This record gives sequence, C-alpha cells and structure tokens, in this order.
Amino acid sequence: MLDFTVTFGITILNFVILFFILKAILFKPVSKFMEARAAKIQNDIDSAAKDKEQARQILERYEMKLKDAQAEAETIIRDARKQAAAQADKIVAEGKKKVEVVIANANRQIEAEYKAAFALFKAEAAGLVIAASSRLLQRDLNQDDSSRFVKLLLQELAANAAGAADKG
Repeated sequence: MLDFTVTFGITILNFVILFFILKAILFKPVSKFMEARAAKIQNDIDSAAKDKEQARQILERYEMKLKDAQAEAETIIRDARKQAAAQADKIVAEGKKKVEVVIANANRQIEAEYKAAFALFKAEAAGLVIAASSRLLQRDLNQDDSSRFVKLLLQELAANAAGAADKG
C-alpha cells in the first residue's frame, strides 16, 4: 500500500516551492516571450494582409491603365486608318485631276493639229482646184475668180465632210 511518510510530504512541499520558483523565474518570461511571439505573428499576418490589399489595388490600377492604353491604341489606329483613307482619296483625286488635265491638253493639241491639217488641206485643195480650173479653162484666173472658186469648193468639201462624219 501507499505509505505516506514524511518524505512524501517534503517531496510535495518541495514540488510546490519549485513550482512557484519556476513560475516566478521561468513561466513569466516564457509567457511574455510567447505573447510577444504571438503579437509578432499577428503583426506579420496584418502586414501581409495590408500588403496583399496594396498589391490588389496596384493590380487594379495597372489593369485600368492597360485598358486605357488599349483603348487609346485602338483610337490611334482608327484615326491612322481614317487619315490613310483620306490621304489615299486625296491622291486618287489628284491623279484624276492630272489625268483630266493631260486629256484636256491632248484634246486641245489634237484639235489644234486637226485645224492646222485642215487649213493645210484647204490651201492645197484650193491650189489644186485653181490649177485644175485653170487648165480646164485654159486661161489664168484673176484673184476674184480664184477666191470665188475656192470658197465654192470649200463649201462642197465641208458639206461632203459633214455628210461623211454623219455616216461614220
């Protein structure tokens, strides 16, 4: 059986004294250390949450700036395309104007050459008519007769040319 002797009582007393001594010397500093450690861990957790929130806000700002930059890039591209189309239209219009000028100049040149050729033809035809008429009449015509025959011949030639142009 259990024997409760004085040694047992002294051991219990010794244990209680040791408990209070250790409590005063060891438990308070350990408790303070544990509380400080818990506070530091809580501060680290709070700091990490704060950093996470700041990172989220920075990410949101970055995403907004990225969206703005993309929208601005799209606007710039759209404007550049409009300007390119306008420039192309302007170049085409200038080209058309230049072509019209070249065609108008060519038409004027053709008309001038036609008139010059027709005047030369009239002069040669008049000379041939006078020569032929003079041979037929076996005499030299005076200037008034020549002019009258030339005008008559030219009227007939013009009428024939107009008739040929109408048929063509």
